[in-house]
Amino acid sequence: MDGGVLDSNKNFKGIKAVHRFIRELRRREVFRSAGLYVGISWIAIEAASILLPTFGAPEWMLRGLIILAIIGFPVMLVLAWVYDVTDRGVEVQGEATDTVVVPFGGRKADFVVIGVLSVALIFSVYLHVRDRADQPVALEPVSVLIADFDNRTGDSVFDGSLEQALQIGIEGAAFVTSYRRDAAKEVAGQLDGGAVLDASTARLVAVREGIKLVLAGSITADGAGYELAVSALEPHEGEVVAEADTAAASKLEVLTAMERIANDLRRQLGDDSVERGAGYAETYTTSSLEAVREYDLAQSLQRGGELERALEHYKQAIEYDPKFGRAYSGWAIAARDMGLMEESELAWKKALPLVGTMTERERLRTLGIYYYSVTRNYQKAIETYETLVEKYPADTVGHNNLAVSYFSALDFQSALRQGRRALDIYPNDLLTSSNYALYAMYASDFDTAVAEAEQLMERERVYFKAWLPVAMNAIASGDLEGARRSYRDMAQASARGASTANLGLADIELFAGNFEAAREILVAGIAADEKSGSRYVMAVKHLALADALSALGDRDGALEAAAQGLALTEADAVAVPAALLNIGAGNAAAATPIAEALGARLQPQSRAYAELIRAVQQLEEGRHVEAIDTLTAAISLADLWLLRFYLGRAYLEGGFHTEALDEFMALKERHGEATALFLDDLPSYRYAATLPYWLARAQDGLGM
Repeated sequence: MDGGVLDSNKNFKGIKAVHRFIRELRRREVFRSAGLYVGISWIAIEAASILLPTFGAPEWMLRGLIILAIIGFPVMLVLAWVYDVTDRGVEVQGEATDTVVVPFGGRKADFVVIGVLSVALIFSVYLHVRDRADQPVALEPVSVLIADFDNRTGDSVFDGSLEQALQIGIEGAAFVTSYRRDAAKEVAGQLDGGAVLDASTARLVAVREGIKLVLAGSITADGAGYELAVSALEPHEGEVVAEADTAAASKLEVLTAMERIANDLRRQLGDDSVERGAGYAETYTTSSLEAVREYDLAQSLQRGGELERALEHYKQAIEYDPKFGRAYSGWAIAARDMGLMEESELAWKKALPLVGTMTERERLRTLGIYYYSVTRNYQKAIETYETLVEKYPADTVGHNNLAVSYFSALDFQSALRQGRRALDIYPNDLLTSSNYALYAMYASDFDTAVAEAEQLMERERVYFKAWLPVAMNAIASGDLEGARRSYRDMAQASARGASTANLGLADIELFAGNFEAAREILVAGIAADEKSGSRYVMAVKHLALADALSALGDRDGALEAAAQGLALTEADAVAVPAALLNIGAGNAAAATPIAEALGARLQPQSRAYAELIRAVQQLEEGRHVEAIDTLTAAISLADLWLLRFYLGRAYLEGGFHTEALDEFMALKERHGEATALFLDDLPSYRYAATLPYWLARAQDGLGM
């Protein structure tokens, strides 16, 4: 009982102490000061978040202001406790007395604090509401497949032209992306044996490919004019999600009528840019239905590999409309793919001044492919495609080509990320799936690469590149027989698959040190490529053959094979191995003009390889430190696996074992890049065969 009374007294004293402390905080105006400080700080930070970016101030200034405000809060509390502001100035706080002291400012100061806090709250709410109002509503990507128009006019000029016009118009919406009609027709052929893409077949294709909407249209003659109608259908049930119709007074007005239909559909699908006028002033690239039809035919032929016929139709489109910019760019790309470089350059000179006649989306696509494929300016290509996907987030062409540009710039993780974005939109697209698997392979993520490749093979056995990640994963795991099986399966897929598989099988034998077997495989493969006309792959095989002959001690045969490869193409994948082979054979002078030619190119990788050749020449002369400097400078241009390999060797031969070990360990982690060193999807894992040897030498040099 007595103990309980004592506890109660202690609790009572504790409560009184807390009350006295709170009363003292109020007397010293600590609460008032804290409220005033928080309010003023909040207003200052909110104002700074607007004003600093306006004047281009660096981000650290705002972060610094916030940190200062946080640090200043406890300092302010201490100062408020110690000092008092009176009508006589700032004084040290006196001890507490029973006398009630009226705080400086009295009720007016309370109103000031309340006012400051209210202003801070209102200001913060205003900024939050304004930001939300200014922020556009992000719409989910909508994939569409445009079915063949039901042409009831009997006029063939409308076949292919209306679909192309509708695609241009509907893709004015940033969230809409159109599925390739030629790819859809291939799927249609597998489904019912025909390539006609009517509304019902288009729905079947859309269900298989995971496409959200099918656009089915019709055109009917109405006296001298025409009636046009388009419905957006949900592919599973055929439910009409949106529909639009209009009339054209004459054939000349049909394209304008298609623009009206496209805009009406965009509105119904949620595109408010048509209402606002922003992004609405898209212009068709031509006013000629005949030109649009020829362009559509050329596009289908080009994607099907019929380049000569595609060129004919591009030229026919330009005859109908000499200012058809998209036809010129298509002509340029087809001519380049045929090896007609002068004709391609001439077509580009005609196309580039006409980019202003294209839609914004097509203009960005055209400039991106120009930077990527013509000037090899990958950074400009990346910037262009980044702008494209920022403005049109659902653009699969943009995501795909941005991924390829990142890949060419050696940013494999970004390529993998963009490839995933493209797959999210079209999860069953073969090219997108194949590229995603290859990006993962180059990024050394073999688990993802193999998983994606195996899914691809389940859907489409003829897509030969799907076997490449599987074969490379087997080699990296030491399962050479498993890799051989993968290449044999690849050879059954197609003629191109057989050619690549031949190089892959030789690559395995070179990796394993079976040089005579590699020679026999390559001789047979080169003979087959001579019949099919695969110049690039044949040139690469000549250099692999040169490696085999050099290892077999046939120096002259090796140099002759390298020369034959260079005669076919001077691409990096041929020029660099040829130069290294000449240096290794004691003919270093022959490598100098190759290095000079590579150094004159715009592409950073080519210029980096030029420095690699010079560095290897320095290594042969025993100038190890100079070689290290040369290779280090080259890596700043392009951080290539082969440069790091020779940098490790330069460190090792120069006696810098710690640095050498670091380079070789990093290369081991980046072994995915060695699968196809020159980023052409052609096997080159033989270059990684000696890596364990050099790694062991570095470890031995450190006494490990």
